[in-house]
Amino acid sequence: MTTQAAPSPVRSPYLTPEHDAFRHSVRAFLQQRIAPHAAEWERGRTMPRSAWRALGAEGLLGLNHPVSAGGSGKDIFHSVVFLEELGRLGFGGVRFAVALHSYMGTSYLAADGSAELRERFLRPAVAGELVAALAITEPQAGSDLARLASTAREEGDDLVVDGEKRFVVNGGFADFFVTAVRTGSPTAGRSAHQDLSLLVVERDRAGVTVRPNDCAAWRASAVADVGLRGVRVPRTHLIGRRNSGFIQIMKNMQLERLAAGITAVGAAEECLEATWRHLKGREAFESTLSGKQAVRHRMADLLTELEATRQLVHHAAWSYARDPLSITACSMAKLKATELSRTVAEECQRLYGAEGFCEDAAVARAVQDARAATVAAGASEVMRDIIAQAGYDERG
Repeated sequence: MTTQAAPSPVRSPYLTPEHDAFRHSVRAFLQQRIAPHAAEWERGRTMPRSAWRALGAEGLLGLNHPVSAGGSGKDIFHSVVFLEELGRLGFGGVRFAVALHSYMGTSYLAADGSAELRERFLRPAVAGELVAALAITEPQAGSDLARLASTAREEGDDLVVDGEKRFVVNGGFADFFVTAVRTGSPTAGRSAHQDLSLLVVERDRAGVTVRPNDCAAWRASAVADVGLRGVRVPRTHLIGRRNSGFIQIMKNMQLERLAAGITAVGAAEECLEATWRHLKGREAFESTLSGKQAVRHRMADLLTELEATRQLVHHAAWSYARDPLSITACSMAKLKATELSRTVAEECQRLYGAEGFCEDAAVARAVQDARAATVAAGASEVMRDIIAQAGYDERG
């Protein structure tokens, strides 16, 4: 793949020459330092510390974080460019590992962490010296936060944590987990959301166990299940106020969904470009597959869908920058982009013919990664319900 960052066919009104120059530098860095090793990391189900330090040294792990915490304090569209380029790598495990670290795990610390937590965890995470994970999902609780059962009870100056977390991205190698727990018991007239809190749990604390989860997609992100049994952490590890976890999650979940949509756009773009190169080189019936009208028209339809989706996602980013609770816009972006990425990957796999169904084919990996993206950060069915509620139920 060339390091020249060619513009998409439809210019985004939100991007400036500064963003274009940034895209050139990001694409060059990713192609030189990350892409040559990504397949090996996917096979090994890990990302080495050297990769994280390289990303940190390039200033790519804290684009949206304040300068006071070691970040860059850039506008949202620098993150859009970075996440699109991550998606273009074509390796779901790598893109999701980095996106979760930068736009999910560490974002809670940037928004609500104390000065102590920022210095101890956020600053080294932005530098790539520590890796973050987000531990929210449980065996019986995913998008429905009211069902979370993990607890943290007070004992002296500590909180004692008990619970089970599932499908923790970066879980296999993370240094700390931003963890959702209950810090009280729901009582009559009190919502099950009102006693949720977030705190930092280090991996090396007694009582923390990590069990690899053999997921079929996103392998380099080392998805794992995390057990918490009598884990003692200082009360100072609470992120923000006690019992404020629900609103914190609601705010950051929009960024999580937006990031998922942005990376999906990049992944779909790379899949289409790779497939077009394949079609141009595949001779059939005195021509190439790229010269067949049925094939050309299908590729044109997919490209049109991609560019329309990109504009929706960019508008959602603009909305989020003005209101972090842009729930409908971010849900639409996540739904449309991840579902389109799945459609693109599946259609491209079919256009590859038998080659597309080989286990080591890039397009086969793209299908698995794209399917997983429709589930993470809230399944497509959840997104549709959120959109329907805002679009119809709340209007009467």
